[in-house]
Amino acid sequence: MTLKSKVAVVTGSTSGIGLAIAKGFAAEGANVVINGFGKPEDIERERAGIESGYGVKALYSAADMTKPEDIASVIKLAETELGGVDVLVNNAGIQFVSPIEDFPPEKWEQIIAINLSSAFYAMHHAIPLMKAKKWGRIINTASAHSLVASPFKSAYVAAKHGIAGLTKTAALETASSGITVNCISPGYVWTPLVESQIPDTMKARGLTKEQVINDVLLHAQPTKQFVTVEQVAALAVFLCSDAASQITGANIPIDGGWTAQ
Repeated sequence: MTLKSKVAVVTGSTSGIGLAIAKGFAAEGANVVINGFGKPEDIERERAGIESGYGVKALYSAADMTKPEDIASVIKLAETELGGVDVLVNNAGIQFVSPIEDFPPEKWEQIIAINLSSAFYAMHHAIPLMKAKKWGRIINTASAHSLVASPFKSAYVAAKHGIAGLTKTAALETASSGITVNCISPGYVWTPLVESQIPDTMKARGLTKEQVINDVLLHAQPTKQFVTVEQVAALAVFLCSDAASQITGANIPIDGGWTAQ
């Protein structure tokens, strides 16, 4: 087990990509801290399932990723209850779509806070703990939108481009400390969030479900297939392995060829 007895903090991990990554780490023996919103009973079921399914410790933090003091509390929880932070995955993210001239300022601030600033604050608190151990893995969930843009997603694209830059800077600062810092840039991933958007898009555009999937969602992905959460999780696990110890400052697309175009 590559992560036996390591401690992994994964933000935005009560569903979708983050939950898959947390489970991927748990399968490799890591104790995990999950974080995010949702129905308390659903979150508890996932947390307890990780513990019973993989024989590790799993904690939950309800920290709000727009609040620096809450972000600090997640790292503190891992330190006090599990002994530190070996792996940090900054995965929390939200989306809002609107032309710039109509974009609500409060939505801009919220997206920048959750998708970009939260990663800075989490690293700010976690890196000293990693330096003390002379080992650490930081993985930032970026997006194909860290490499290319789409219209009407100004805040999201700006935040994800920012994540790519933040990743490079942190990688350079920690390069001699036994810490690697990378970002994963998925294309469209099949998650409950994506699935839930399909009916609204069908209605708005007068399209069938198949047309929405192929002509809207997968339009930019040459493989015409969704990335799976398990594939993203497997890449995250690999980045924590000894084989990946010389990969740092990288932005790794997993996007069905989207950014190759």
